[in-house]
Amino acid sequence: MGCELTKLAATKSRNQAGNDSSSPPSLPASTDPRLPLTAKQKYTVIASWKAVSRALEPTGIYMFIRLFEENAELLNMFTKFRELKTKEQQSSSMELAEHAKTVMSTLDEGIKSLDDMDAFLTYLHEVGASHTKIPGFNRQYFWKIEKPFLDAVERTLEDRYSENVENIYKLTIKFIIETLIDGFDKAQSDKAKS
Repeated sequence: MGCELTKLAATKSRNQAGNDSSSPPSLPASTDPRLPLTAKQKYTVIASWKAVSRALEPTGIYMFIRLFEENAELLNMFTKFRELKTKEQQSSSMELAEHAKTVMSTLDEGIKSLDDMDAFLTYLHEVGASHTKIPGFNRQYFWKIEKPFLDAVERTLEDRYSENVENIYKLTIKFIIETLIDGFDKAQSDKAKS
């Protein structure tokens, strides 16, 4: 059955491509209504993310350094590296690199599963829920990563980070953060009920 569907989809996109040569045939006609991106925007973010995906650790370390520059108080949330007060200490810390890789892998997994909204939502809800176990973690902290994330992606993509790409990443990280918060909130209310 999978093969039939694939053939059907391939035939359909070839036919569409024949009628309208301006759009690449690999773009699906529509996206999941839960995704706040158009098919073209989703394609752009997934395609450009490949470059970030090859540099997850340096991108993540830079993101965390930017996070702590702007929100020094958040450093106290991280028992493993709260004593790293300088940028130099942070950039050479194995613990910070490890955590940066974990967070970037979460974002990597999220962006790569934009094609499957059920998988995307399930995964990010679980990650959001896991943050309820961190003592003193506030759901608003998720928003603090937005700007450092965009700065880090811009640094990694360099000249490929056009205004259009930036706008798509803004929509994407906002959606990811909102999904993490939904997972966090649900876990909090489930805890309260039990």
